[in-house]
Amino acid sequence: MYFQTKIRLMKHVFFSAILMISILTVHSQEEAAVIKSLFDEALTDRTSYENLRILCKAHKGRITGSPEAEAAVQFTFELMKNMDIDTVFKQAVKVPRWVRGEPELAKIISAEYGEFDVSVTALGTSIGTGPSGLSANIVEVQNFAELEELGKEFISGKIVFFNHPMDPTMLNTFSAYGKAAAYRTKGAARAVVYGATGVVVRSLTTALDDFPHTGVMRYDLEQPKIPAVAISTQDADLLSNRLKADPALKFWFRTNCQTLPDVESHNVIGELRGTEFPDEIITVGGHLDAWETGEGAHDDGAGCMQSIEVLRLFNKLGIRPKRTIRAVMFMDEEVAQSGGKEYAHLAELKKEQHYFALEADRGALMPRGFGVSGPEERVIKILALKKYFEPYRIYEFKKGGGGVDIGPLRTFDIPLASYIPDEQRYFDFHHSGFDTFEQVNFREFQLGSAAIASFIYLIDRYDL
Repeated sequence: MYFQTKIRLMKHVFFSAILMISILTVHSQEEAAVIKSLFDEALTDRTSYENLRILCKAHKGRITGSPEAEAAVQFTFELMKNMDIDTVFKQAVKVPRWVRGEPELAKIISAEYGEFDVSVTALGTSIGTGPSGLSANIVEVQNFAELEELGKEFISGKIVFFNHPMDPTMLNTFSAYGKAAAYRTKGAARAVVYGATGVVVRSLTTALDDFPHTGVMRYDLEQPKIPAVAISTQDADLLSNRLKADPALKFWFRTNCQTLPDVESHNVIGELRGTEFPDEIITVGGHLDAWETGEGAHDDGAGCMQSIEVLRLFNKLGIRPKRTIRAVMFMDEEVAQSGGKEYAHLAELKKEQHYFALEADRGALMPRGFGVSGPEERVIKILALKKYFEPYRIYEFKKGGGGVDIGPLRTFDIPLASYIPDEQRYFDFHHSGFDTFEQVNFREFQLGSAAIASFIYLIDRYDL
């Protein structure tokens, strides 16, 4: 009797397992079909790509706090209002107002070799030089240790040239950027301690070209402020070589930037309301502001349009999410991250229930995968979605994700994800005049849109 009971139990477990596998296989086939439809639709519809073109061409110069940024706010607001989605609204946020002014000028001045014009751009939040510009002897250093070693006696009255390149041997270009970025963000604050009158920083890119790459810098409020510019990599090499030949040469540059009082701007938010758990919110977003030296195509017009495209794709294919999907155009990622902070602050005040958030702010090159951080059990389950993306050659699913704008949502203890496109060429464009609409390939851009939409769909579908 004991053995018969045991055999019946084993049979029950076996057939239950077979049934479960069968059910999961059916579900997997259904989800795979939906994902294929998302990719098919994205690759045959040019709506989002055309919206990106308009954002880049009609709303260039949308640095936070500017009239151009507010025009971009209105453009994306009207764009989503004209879509068949449930809710569209603006979220007021105070943002800094830094103005670049007239184009920057710079030159190498050598008694032995003559004068050479070079390409520079003011770093964000830098003070200007005044109308006459700044002229001084210049000293090259590779890092902060060399700066300290030379000391105040040698540095005082000179311009400091931080010629620290991004490491070209690092395959993860974001890690290479992170290692070099301190010279842009902290260079002026560190150099002024030793009496420097200005700072020139090698552009943060692995490319060798004539595009200077801007970006934000931070002053030490306990120290005087000095003007700071980035120099193109090609001219950084020229300056370094000329300094070796003539250590007595001078460098002159003129910038006209200034910081004005803060102004009101907006995050822009569109929603598809959930059918089962409408109070649980899935956020997908990018930042609408961009450095005005370029068109902000890869950084981050593409991420904004891909986020809106998630809503369009769901609507077009009749996918009704269980949870509310929010596409958020964050304002002021580049300077003070005001939009992301205000979004999370208001979410807490309103006692919103946030479920998951994804940020698309790494460009629009070929999709490679997603990075996810957060509660371990949920992260493991989310990373297991990799199997659905392998047919689309999207393989990189890893721990560690998020972004500047969604980072403040960590207080909700939810998974935060980064969309990961290919990174090898991203810093060719980043923060430079080369970041234009023409550098975004339609197929790469829309493969990314479909990947993001599929990722959101599966997380919502499987309650991950």
